[in-house]
Amino acid sequence: MRFTIKNAQDFWCGVFFTAMGVLAIWLARDYPMGSALEMGPGYFPTWLGGIMIAFGLVIGALSLKVARADDEPAPAGPWAYRPWLAICGALVVFALLMDAGFGFVPSLFALIVGCALAHKDVRWGETLVLAVVLTAAAVAIFSYGLELPYRLFWWSH
Repeated sequence: MRFTIKNAQDFWCGVFFTAMGVLAIWLARDYPMGSALEMGPGYFPTWLGGIMIAFGLVIGALSLKVARADDEPAPAGPWAYRPWLAICGALVVFALLMDAGFGFVPSLFALIVGCALAHKDVRWGETLVLAVVLTAAAVAIFSYGLELPYRLFWWSH
């Protein structure tokens, strides 16, 4: 009896989630943890990292199958580089725009549109409506609901 990968995409997704969870916990290791009632700066990234590790292990385990010695493992499919490049690029653009002081609204709008480029058949009308709605919801939640001190635009304070 041996394990083979029946779904390479799910397997690598599980590896990625697990690695990002370990990285989040490792990066938050020096922050004070706090408690559930008085959260320190390390509380959220540590718990989020643990949840990501759990998801990664479950997704990775579900991608495996037990094979008898006479079964032929399925060949791995081709890698889809476009989603990796588009999403990573969109995150970099978001970080650069926020760091340059463009503001939360334009940066988040660029992130959403950039992530849409990961799909080969982008529907621009739907993407722009989604970007407007998600950006408005994020502003309502983070700026007004949680009162986080984000500059909304480069001209605002």
